Amino acid sequence: MAITVDINVMCDDFWIPSQDQFLRWAEAALAHNPLKSAEVSVCIVDTDTIQQLNRDYRGKDKPTNVLSFPQDEHHLPDGTFPIGDVVICSSVLESEAKAQNKPLEAYWAHMLVHSVLHLLGMDHVKSREAEKMESLETSIMQELGYPAPYGETE
Repeated sequence: MAITVDINVMCDDFWIPSQDQFLRWAEAALAHNPLKSAEVSVCIVDTDTIQQLNRDYRGKDKPTNVLSFPQDEHHLPDGTFPIGDVVICSSVLESEAKAQNKPLEAYWAHMLVHSVLHLLGMDHVKSREAEKMESLETSIMQELGYPAPYGETE
């Protein structure tokens, strides 16, 4: 599978994973779908920016860890399928990882995997969908060598 991950870092206050890490995590999440090629855009932002986006698109006037914006576009001329945009707030991720006593790198990996699954149409609004999504996230995270994100083990 050919995968492109475009990264735009719009803040520099916190540790940001490398391009190779983002690519590895996206590849792992995308390996569970039939696409032959895909493009994901990742934007790393500060708390003010994520709060504004969360307010504008979700009606929630507070910072959040990550937002996913799926695209319904067709394949690009080169055959790549742009599946959408992921916006991540590095400072929120760092705070949440500390509060949950999770390794920062593993938490970044989980949030990117989680977001890519949203771009592919998965959701966790209903309990049945949530179970399916969480099970797949756990499987992917363990394939990547990270601990189960929801505390369960297989």
